[in-house]
Amino acid sequence: MSTNYYDVLGVGRDATPDQIKKAYRRLARELHPDVAQGEGAEDRFKDVSRAYEVLSNPEKREMYDRGVDPTAPGGGGGFGGAGFGFQDIFENFFGAGPSAGQRGPVPRARRGQDALVRVDIDLADATFGAHRDVQVDTAVLCPTCQGSCCRPGTSPRTCDVCGGRGVVQRVAQSFLGRVMTSSPCAACQGFGTVIPDPCPECSGDGRVRSRRTIPVDIPAGVDTGTRIKLTGQGEVGPGGGPAGDVYLEIRERPHETFVRRGDDLHCTLPVPMTAAALGTVLELETLDGPREIDIRPGTQPGQVVLERGLGVGRLHTGGRGDLHVHVDVQVPTQLDEEQTELLRRLAALRGEERPASRLAAAGSGVFSKLRDKLAGR
Repeated sequence: MSTNYYDVLGVGRDATPDQIKKAYRRLARELHPDVAQGEGAEDRFKDVSRAYEVLSNPEKREMYDRGVDPTAPGGGGGFGGAGFGFQDIFENFFGAGPSAGQRGPVPRARRGQDALVRVDIDLADATFGAHRDVQVDTAVLCPTCQGSCCRPGTSPRTCDVCGGRGVVQRVAQSFLGRVMTSSPCAACQGFGTVIPDPCPECSGDGRVRSRRTIPVDIPAGVDTGTRIKLTGQGEVGPGGGPAGDVYLEIRERPHETFVRRGDDLHCTLPVPMTAAALGTVLELETLDGPREIDIRPGTQPGQVVLERGLGVGRLHTGGRGDLHVHVDVQVPTQLDEEQTELLRRLAALRGEERPASRLAAAGSGVFSKLRDKLAGR
């Protein structure tokens, strides 16, 4: 071998992986083509990268120490060829890369999935808030093995095929020379360990299905479509991994009296014609109990009586919306003779036996104006 990779990085043959990595990062920053402009800097950068590729890989370093250069032609791929490329440079130089996290054994414990649960509530619950006990069918930690996946008293064993690395490397001959490829170990599925004696209750998964009851405080002001996040209340992950989250999706049932519009409530209050004319006080059953609604004399159909603070609670800002009472003046449709006579006398007193027509004057309507404009008048 014509190049001493230890001298290229400036470390001894007994250097630890951390020392090799620190030396490479220091030299790579100095010699990177975007930084160093001197003659030969690019070639030196390639030599440093090639040396780190060999010495940072335990198998390649072992081959190199035995006198075989893995990057030499016919020796497993060269710089920029199969088995090594710029992807490895960026991963090691910047500390991350497209292949980051793909080397080495895969953790057996993984995060569990999230769960979505729909909860039906009444308008009163949305107004004042409520407490609910929500049942969730999900995966929980196996009570027998506590997530170890093994029968009590046993433990995982290092995979004999990959030696605990989780990946196996193969060398194949191609027109470029010998090509080294890596793939997850089929014997251990990339975990690096095998379970010789799985837990009999969870079959080696580290979790079991169960129904749980979760107490939930629903805040005032929620509406249909609102989602409440319960962190860590979802299913436990494989291998006893961390639990996911539970999302409660609120669905509000329709109310027989009130219609909700944002934080405000609306309702219709039937009022007799005479009461609207003379004024009265009517009782309305609200979400806060019975309330007296003041109908002033001369109240017109469709008029709104506003009752402040009797609406729905506001979710983030506090306080409550308002209650809008829409007056529905009811005109009698059937009158007896006495009632008919009384109304006629009232009409006579008010001069309304024959109400005067208030139609718009001819030629002053919208269509007349439009016609005149088209005619150029």
